[in-house]
Amino acid sequence: MRDVLAAMMPGWLQGGTAGLATVVRTFRSAPRPPGASMLVTASGEVFGSVSGGCVEGAVYELAIQAKADHRPVLVSYGVSDDDAFSVGLICGGTIEVFVEPISQQTFSELDGVREDIEASRPVGVATVIEHPDPGWLGRHLVVRPDGFAGGLGSDRSDHAVGDDTRGLLAAGRNSVLTYGPDGERLDTGMSVFFASYAPRPRMLVFGAIDFAAALARLGTFLGYQVTVCDARAVFATQARFPDAEVIRAWPHHYLSEQLARGLVDQRTVICVLTHDPKFDVPVLEAALRGRPVAYIGAMGSRRTHNDRLERLRAAGVSDEQLLQLHSPVGLDLGARTPEETAVSIGAEIIALQWGGSGEPLGSRAERIHHDETPERAPDTAAAAPPTDPQLSQSEATGG
Repeated sequence: MRDVLAAMMPGWLQGGTAGLATVVRTFRSAPRPPGASMLVTASGEVFGSVSGGCVEGAVYELAIQAKADHRPVLVSYGVSDDDAFSVGLICGGTIEVFVEPISQQTFSELDGVREDIEASRPVGVATVIEHPDPGWLGRHLVVRPDGFAGGLGSDRSDHAVGDDTRGLLAAGRNSVLTYGPDGERLDTGMSVFFASYAPRPRMLVFGAIDFAAALARLGTFLGYQVTVCDARAVFATQARFPDAEVIRAWPHHYLSEQLARGLVDQRTVICVLTHDPKFDVPVLEAALRGRPVAYIGAMGSRRTHNDRLERLRAAGVSDEQLLQLHSPVGLDLGARTPEETAVSIGAEIIALQWGGSGEPLGSRAERIHHDETPERAPDTAAAAPPTDPQLSQSEATGG
C-alpha cells in the first residue's frame, strides 16, 4: 500500500471509495512480492501493479466491483492455459490477491497510518482476508510498537493478532497468519495478512566523492534513506548530494554515535569510499566491530585492500570480523564511471540480500525468483589475498 498511498489519500479525505488490490501470498516465480498493490481511485485512475501486467485487467475489474458493492474478495491467479484469452501468469507462478473497498467507513485509521509512514515511524496493518463470516472480511487492525488500534471483530482476535505481529513489524516483514474464527491460535478459519511499513533502511556512505554522489542517487532509487558523511566541509555539501542527508564529521565518530544510539540495524548498508586510511580504517573498524548490518563494502584497488586488511588486523579486528567486509566493493561489471560503479555496488547489495549469484540469468537453469532471504554465508573471498598482481581500471574504482 505504501507505493499507492499518496494517490489514495485525496479521495479518502473527500469521502470517496477506492478499490485496493494487494498481493497477499505468492508461490514459485510470482512477478510481484506480497504487499505489492494496485489502486483504482475514487475517480477511476489506476496506480501501482500486482503482477507487472499479467492479470492487471482482471484485477482492475474486481477493484471496480469492490468499489461499487463494498465487498472484499480474495482471488488466486496461476499459470494461464492454452487459451490465449485466459487470465493467468505466464511466469509459471501463483499469486493470491485481496481486493477491498477503501473509504473512511471501511478504514477510518488510514490517515494515522499515513502520518506514521511519512514520519518514518514503524506501523503495520493487519487485514482479515479469509473468514467464515463475510462480515469480518476487510477489517483492519493497525499495529504499532506500543499497541494497536482498530478492530478485526473481537477483543480476542485483536489481542492475538496485535501480539503476534509485533515481531513482524520489528523485522519489517509481510506475512499471512492463520487463526481460528475468533482468533484462536493453533486453529484455522481466519487468515490475516500483515503488511509492515517499517522505516526505510539506511545507506551510510562515507567519503564525499563523485562515486558517492552516484551511489547516493542509486541508493535513493532503491528505497534507502541515504546519508553521506565526510569530515571535509568543502566536499560534504548539500549541493553535491541533493538526494542524501549530508553530515560533516569524522566518519568513525559519526558511525560510533549512530551505533550507540541504536540507529544502525540489520538492514543498514555501509559503503566506505574514501580511499584514505586515516578515514576508512577507523570507520571500518567501528563497522566491523559493531552490531550486525546488511552489508559493509569498501572501495579501492586490490593493493589498497591488502594494505587495509593489514591495518585493520593491527587495530585488533579479527579474521572472523573481516569476513563481513566486501572489498574491492561491487560486482565485476567492468565499471568505469561513477554511475557504472554505483550500479556495480548496488548489484552486489541486491545479490547479497536475495541470494543472487551475480551470474547472467541466461546462463542459469535455476528459477529466477528467490522466495526468501537466505542465511548470509561468510564471504571467504572478501579477506583472501589476490591471486593476480594486475590492477585493472575497474579494480582501481572497486567496480
